[in-house]
Amino acid sequence: MWLIATLVVYFVARQIALKVRHPVCNPLLLSLLVLMPAVIYSGETYQGYFKENEAINFMLGPAVIALAYPLYEQMHVIRQHWKIILLACLAASIASMILGGGLALLTGGNLKIAATVLPKSISTPFALSTAGQIGGIPAVSAALVVLAGLFGALIGYPLLNLMKIKSPLARGLSIGAVSHAIGTAKAAESNYQEGALSSLALVICGIMTTVLAPLIFHLTTWLLCDQLSMCLT
Repeated sequence: MWLIATLVVYFVARQIALKVRHPVCNPLLLSLLVLMPAVIYSGETYQGYFKENEAINFMLGPAVIALAYPLYEQMHVIRQHWKIILLACLAASIASMILGGGLALLTGGNLKIAATVLPKSISTPFALSTAGQIGGIPAVSAALVVLAGLFGALIGYPLLNLMKIKSPLARGLSIGAVSHAIGTAKAAESNYQEGALSSLALVICGIMTTVLAPLIFHLTTWLLCDQLSMCLT
């Protein structure tokens, strides 16, 4: 039942998003607003809902792999701008981790909360691995990943348009670097090239964050914990 309900709700949300064309009408956001109350009030558990939707979860892997094709078509852009791409992804990864972990500590969170928030801007598989590696709570990190992705998909393009950033390279990399697959889906709808570059940033930032997270986490806590008493685990 839940598999059919999920597909129907998403299909309707998708049609609404195509007709309204407003950032708030994101298909994933609309689906969550309908399905979450439905699951809660029906008395169904998350485990039961997930089990009935295992087929959709299984398709996430092939869907991500399918992003490689448009990326392959942009190889000429990647060869031409590979230094800019790597530098932009490195800067975005470091800034995202410092801001996430630092703000968690500055607002009263302990080390476990900071470690949980730190990998919020990368895709779920990377975030789960990173959070577990540095002592965070992977399940909460997964929820934060969804929130970060939705936030980026909702305000990413309006913000880029407000700043009058028109370069497909800049737009694609910025969306993929901070709002992973959800933002990449939005980028692919807006512009084919931006979607491809967003998927590239998604992968590169995920790898960079996974590798650099322990160093950035310890550096951030070392700089802040001398001044903050709440950094106790």
